[in-house]
Amino acid sequence: MTPSPTLAAAQARLAAVDALAYAHTRNHLDGAVTGLSPWITHGVLSLPQVLAGIAAGQPPDRPIDAQHKLVFELGWRAYFQHVWAHRGDAILTSLHEGPLPDAAYARGVPSDVREARTGVPVIDQAVRTLYATGSLHNHARLWLASYLVHLRKIHWRSGAEWLIGHLLDGDVASNHLSWQWVAGTSSHKPYLFNADNVASHAPPAWHSPGTVVDVPYELLDRIARLRRPVPTQPLPLGVDEPALLPSPPAALEFTSPDAAQVQGRDVWLVHPWALGALPADLPTDTVVLGLVVNEVHNLRPWSAARWQFVGQRMAELTPHRWQATARDWRQVLQGARSVQTTGNLHLQRTLDTLATSRPAETLFPEVERPCTSFSQWWTRVSRAPSPALLAALTPSHSGEPHDPLDHTHVPDRPGDRRPRWHRP
Repeated sequence: MTPSPTLAAAQARLAAVDALAYAHTRNHLDGAVTGLSPWITHGVLSLPQVLAGIAAGQPPDRPIDAQHKLVFELGWRAYFQHVWAHRGDAILTSLHEGPLPDAAYARGVPSDVREARTGVPVIDQAVRTLYATGSLHNHARLWLASYLVHLRKIHWRSGAEWLIGHLLDGDVASNHLSWQWVAGTSSHKPYLFNADNVASHAPPAWHSPGTVVDVPYELLDRIARLRRPVPTQPLPLGVDEPALLPSPPAALEFTSPDAAQVQGRDVWLVHPWALGALPADLPTDTVVLGLVVNEVHNLRPWSAARWQFVGQRMAELTPHRWQATARDWRQVLQGARSVQTTGNLHLQRTLDTLATSRPAETLFPEVERPCTSFSQWWTRVSRAPSPALLAALTPSHSGEPHDPLDHTHVPDRPGDRRPRWHRP
């Protein structure tokens, strides 16, 4: 079941987060994950709102400090955006060579994976869950990516593009850079998993004894460095992959732009990655428009569930929800007195030709120099914590002097194999 996209639903989910349970159980498929990532990706909630809301809801004897797992996970999301901002489209290609040259990997996700009939329960359960809910637990994403890249020898980019279309929280930076982390093209070595790891973190239906993943890690590492894929025995029956759509379903009632409605008016654009509350300083007669740019979604189409999530939230913000090509948007908006929006890298090239972009609210300070690792980035943001971060964190109760961003605890050591993806 997909979540409600409303602001009220996001706030209710935020209030229900148990930070202590999250820290202790987040690596288990039935653990206390926050489930907030769809609202974060689509800008319904900002990172400062998330951390402040969670911190405020915790008991006084269980405060959140800067070393909390939640803070690190929010940091990873911000770090991935930092990498995308500095490297641009370079994140769509391997940042360095992985266990094999890029040419050794096939393109396209095999049909038995897409149809959840590989015969490997952990993989088939992951795909079924993805289609049914539009989401996947951190561990399940890691397992699915590792299986595709290192056992089936599918290029990480093919897997990343397939997965992002079905995810409600699909974010190019977090998704593609996480696939690169698994592939070993942005990390020290590839991420590998086996049946024992699945049994430790997943319910019985996901367990995979006697399958291709039921082998020691030493053998998995050798397999990852071989050019040939592991033999497969696909099941005859699976599930149908949901269609990915380049435009909103008709039921969401998106229409073509109407230039007459914006002529000489102040305009605020809400777009799929900026669905938060409207700015309080907008003039009362501002025309609020919902923006969908055809070229963006022709490149990366979405599931009907994701369109529903975005379309319903957009309808909360404005009755004017339009879709058109970037050229048509430019022609319509040129008659407006002013056009503003919230910036976002998914759409920034188009937004730069349409509007004046306000920066999105951030939790961590901007780092101007590009960082090549999370630990490097964390060290730099630690030097001058942002007001938003300091305001959200509960002071230490130890009575000792406290560095609010003590970077000595950064979990980014070479060889650290703890699961890492982009979801808080």
